Amino acid sequence: MNILFIGDIVGKPGRYALQQHLSTLKDQYKADLTIINGENAAHGKGLTKKLYNQFIEWGADAVTLGNHAWDKREIFDFIDDANRLIRPGNYPEGTPGKGLQFIKAKQKNVAVINLMGRTFMNPLDDPFQVIDSLIDEAKKKTNLIFVDFHAEATSEKQAMGWYLDGKVSTVVGTHTHIQTSDERILTQGTGYITDVGMTGAYDSILGMEKESIIRKFKTGLPARFEVPETERTVLSGVTVSIDEKTGKTKSIKRILINADHINFN
Repeated sequence: MNILFIGDIVGKPGRYALQQHLSTLKDQYKADLTIINGENAAHGKGLTKKLYNQFIEWGADAVTLGNHAWDKREIFDFIDDANRLIRPGNYPEGTPGKGLQFIKAKQKNVAVINLMGRTFMNPLDDPFQVIDSLIDEAKKKTNLIFVDFHAEATSEKQAMGWYLDGKVSTVVGTHTHIQTSDERILTQGTGYITDVGMTGAYDSILGMEKESIIRKFKTGLPARFEVPETERTVLSGVTVSIDEKTGKTKSIKRILINADHINFN
């Protein structure tokens, strides 16, 4: 089972990069399942129904979210009916949407789970407690389990990776928008990377205009962050190969495409 995961799509440049490269990447890696993180897709914060449907039309099989899940209020109108959309599973009981969705690939169920960290983030339910019940639910149908852990602290992401080693197929980190070069297979067979990185404006700070962020650091004053208009983009992702019998990762490779660096083979 080959899974392609594309990191945080940020605004129009991210959508442009995704549309430009997704079909080629799916062919290149013979992807059986494609997952993208879309929580920043609408002007840098949130997701609309139109964009969600567009991502599915372009070839995404599932869309994960994060701390900006609710930034576009219209998501409350469609999230319960969107069976390929996964919000962090450690929101309290009664929150709209699901933290686990089963997606079909090669006539098999793949469990896609989304979680959010708590260090330097919103104080949600403990992801380390919640994930156990989600895994129990997933294993009723499949041993192919993919986790997007949307978190700030690298230590919390590494802790989650090791906690889930041998329990799930793959754990990828999202949220910081900077790709890490620590992809590996942990000792019990779980594929892991601390952060996949973002897909968006290349000449930016985390996908946003540089000037306003620099000004905020220099002055300490509030600033409005905007997604820049640019055709120079970066696409960040990983491709994972999973043994369909054991559910363990056989390989994990980073993908990084920008004006100065092309890392996919």
